[in-house]
Amino acid sequence: MLKQVLLCALALLVLGSYAGTAYTADKTATPPAQMAPDNTGRNVRDRNGDTLTSGDQSENQADRTLTQQIRRELMADKSLSTDAKNIKVITSNGVVTLRGPVNTPKEKSTIEAKAQSIAGASKVDNQLEIIRR
Repeated sequence: MLKQVLLCALALLVLGSYAGTAYTADKTATPPAQMAPDNTGRNVRDRNGDTLTSGDQSENQADRTLTQQIRRELMADKSLSTDAKNIKVITSNGVVTLRGPVNTPKEKSTIEAKAQSIAGASKVDNQLEIIRR
């Protein structure tokens, strides 16, 4: 009988300890639905129609080819961060617009150089933003 009581008490202690830990972890964690994405302000800015977005990408074959070539170059460059590889590359009428956040000035210049080597120096509008140093 004493053995059963001790086992029951031990089980309750272990379960109570586990439940308390889970509750504490849940209490301190912020649910993902309450966290605002980093680019909320930028998205609001882009709704006014004055800035190019991915929806402005031309369906012209030459423009699509330029965008694809630049995107391939960015993806192949192991030195670029994920942020840099996820920038917007928008081509319309032969002009390439680069938009989005990059981590360093070096990433910004590297991306611009790649785009200029493919599209031509006068055909690149670099609107990249540096978010970290």
